[in-house]
Amino acid sequence: MVGKKLEDGRFHAVGRRKTSVARVYLKRGKGEWQINGRSLADYFPRSAYQTVLEKPFQATETVGEYDVTANVRGGGLTGQAGAIQLGIARALLVEDEDRRTTLRREGLLTRDPRRVERKKYGQPKARKRFQFSKR
Repeated sequence: MVGKKLEDGRFHAVGRRKTSVARVYLKRGKGEWQINGRSLADYFPRSAYQTVLEKPFQATETVGEYDVTANVRGGGLTGQAGAIQLGIARALLVEDEDRRTTLRREGLLTRDPRRVERKKYGQPKARKRFQFSKR
């Protein structure tokens, strides 16, 4: 179980990506978004991020049926968008378990494990080497 149904009719789930953590709450409604107290277009002005966030709703054919409230911390906009997307997919799953195959097929239930590789000593970055000089 990755989420839970709250007593006020909302569905809650947590999504993570890179260093971002998103707490997502879904409630039946008109498709209104509130992310950290701001609207979707205000928090994610780029349409690419908005497309990422609406993908779980498009996969389950529930666009505009839920109001989304998300609290997200850490990371940058890409990580935060990915974390919210996973949280939405998990919350949709809490409401109706029959959506699992659809969401799984679209790859929306898998947490992206990739992280930033640490910098190594004796190198300027994680994999880049200092210029080699033979003489």
